Amino acid sequence: MNGTLNKVILIGHLGDEVKMHYFDAQSCIGRFPLATNEVYINKSTGEKITSTEWHNIVVRNKAAELCEKYLSKGDKIYIEGRIKSRQWTAEDGTTKYTTEIQVTEFTFLNTKKDSDLSKAPTSNPPSSKDVDFDSLV
Repeated sequence: MNGTLNKVILIGHLGDEVKMHYFDAQSCIGRFPLATNEVYINKSTGEKITSTEWHNIVVRNKAAELCEKYLSKGDKIYIEGRIKSRQWTAEDGTTKYTTEIQVTEFTFLNTKKDSDLSKAPTSNPPSSKDVDFDSLV
């Protein structure tokens, strides 16, 4: 393989509500933390251990608006994206670093709003199949 690949696939639960940031009438981003868990048994004690990893998720424009509309803290989502690291200078002059997952595809696996949607006639929450990601970049 001559090329490289930057692809992430995650299934996890939202750790907070989607926070929206608007730049102008046509661009916005949504950010939220996503928790993924690994469960294993400690061989020496037999104790069940759960290890949680937190991921900073970033969605853009129409995808961000869909996530804000349908997702709440605790909801489960499937995400595909790429890892992006960035740095900036804080107000106190220190350099800050973060690593984010920039979403390219998503599917809502369950939402707290599902119960509201199930009352509506055959209405399903949208997924990234409803968003043209090529036009968002």
